Amino acid sequence: MSAKDAAVDITKIDNVPLRMMVADIIRQAILNGTMRPGTPIVEMALAEQLNVSRAPVREAIQILEADGLIETQAYKGKRVKPLTMKEVEEVYSLREQFEAFAVRRVLERKADVSELRAHTQKMLDAAEAKDFAALMVADDAFHRTLIRLADHALLLSLWDNLNLRIRQIMALRNSANPDLRAVAKNHPPIIKAIEKGDMILAISLISDHTRSASQITPEELGLEP
Repeated sequence: MSAKDAAVDITKIDNVPLRMMVADIIRQAILNGTMRPGTPIVEMALAEQLNVSRAPVREAIQILEADGLIETQAYKGKRVKPLTMKEVEEVYSLREQFEAFAVRRVLERKADVSELRAHTQKMLDAAEAKDFAALMVADDAFHRTLIRLADHALLLSLWDNLNLRIRQIMALRNSANPDLRAVAKNHPPIIKAIEKGDMILAISLISDHTRSASQITPEELGLEP
């Protein structure tokens, strides 16, 4: 092997700024429901918890404010941005339309849904292990894959624009369900209906699955009324 070939084989080391690493940790805590809507954001406490200085925490908070996940309260400081039931209804009503449209496109294109089965199995495995974080990752991957399989660039772009709120609401909703297996088992019937080519049933199942969020109370989700 030449020196040139060896250089190509060397794995590149990603130099991720500390503020980005801190922002990702806080973002994941918000999206998986660990930091619930309304949770105060205290720079010093976060810096101590993450064992970093306050500067990258402050910069990370600015990033998350731009994401719309953190807001500033007059005279009170910063907090995880609260959700309202109206916001949940708006996000999930759009999500229902997106996913029903995606199911229709997937069936019309006769797309391979083996990826959906793989994500569903990961959900089932995570539920058995009582690993909520892994379940949420697989759940998010299932729904984004469904959107991607529609092969519609604008739809995927719109989904990604809503994805932070979708993931946050999804985690808050699922954390209110003591049976993680029930969360995972919602998905195989959707795949089965798609594989059978039953468009009416598949769209009905994905719509019912999405609408189930509206059955959760603001108190259970930790939302503002």
